[in-house]
Amino acid sequence: MRPLDEKETTQVFEKLFKFTGPNLKHLLERPAVEGPDPEPGRYCLRLHRNRVYYASEALVRRATAVARPRLAAVGTPIGKFTHHGSFHLTVHALDLLAAHARRRVWLKPDTERSFLFGNSVPKSSLARITENTKAGDGVVVMSMADVPLGFGIAARSAQDCRKADTNAVVVLHQADAGEYLRKEEELM
Repeated sequence: MRPLDEKETTQVFEKLFKFTGPNLKHLLERPAVEGPDPEPGRYCLRLHRNRVYYASEALVRRATAVARPRLAAVGTPIGKFTHHGSFHLTVHALDLLAAHARRRVWLKPDTERSFLFGNSVPKSSLARITENTKAGDGVVVMSMADVPLGFGIAARSAQDCRKADTNAVVVLHQADAGEYLRKEEELM
């Protein structure tokens, strides 16, 4: 387990910024609430076996006592680096993204299952969308009860969604809560 180098940090922050925008600073600057220490410190990002973890400094300090081969994970896994060096967010980052997201999309109740099965969001499934969403922005997909279901990339802007055909794709699927069941072996 080690801190991210400059190139890795840039890739992770660019991906997180796509979803959180200026709220990104709140992810790392907020005081940690976990750990046995009376002053657990702040949150930080660490790399272990090509996976990026979001953990409190107190937890990271305690994890240094464990040998690398025996350490399974520390904190919340938020993404992984591929063999080619690009960074991908995983479904584990959903809670962090939902809490700090700039743009959101709400689905109709009867179409949530389709998204949870890994499909992109067509306009016919869309109940609401955050105003001034642009094509290419990262969006968190929510149910009408404000439960985060997953995240993806907006394929169309909010204005284009109003004029689009009912079968036009509005959000390109990236990850969803259904992956916990579909890809159980790969996630850990």
